[in-house]
Amino acid sequence: MKQFFAFICGSLFAIGLMLSGMSNPAKVLAFLDVFGDWNPSLAFVMGGAILVAFLPFQYAVKHSRVQTVFHEPIELPSKKTLDAPLVTGALLFGIGWGLSGICPAPAITLIGLGHFEIGYFIASMLVGMVLYHFVMER
Repeated sequence: MKQFFAFICGSLFAIGLMLSGMSNPAKVLAFLDVFGDWNPSLAFVMGGAILVAFLPFQYAVKHSRVQTVFHEPIELPSKKTLDAPLVTGALLFGIGWGLSGICPAPAITLIGLGHFEIGYFIASMLVGMVLYHFVMER
């Protein structure tokens, strides 16, 4: 049942990404082009996501033993400070997003839309994840 529920939620998320334009690299790059031909429509998508998630996150932060609908614990990050790895990772993520117009979740939806050339992005993303694992282990 959990897998079916995860499939339904993931499918709804993917459909939302596609309908909103978050899977369209050209639209994402137009959103990021603040000083050029800016397209602010994705700000409404992000604002809607924040509105939907705000109250559940506030509840999770205030209660110590929150659980999913399947009674699994929700573990929120306990770290409250900014450090060099976090800032470096955020910068690298932002630079990659800005250069390609592709974020990891929408990259997966692009496969469903038949854009198989996205495999290069996904392969690079996986290599980066493996490199991170080896670098951080040392």
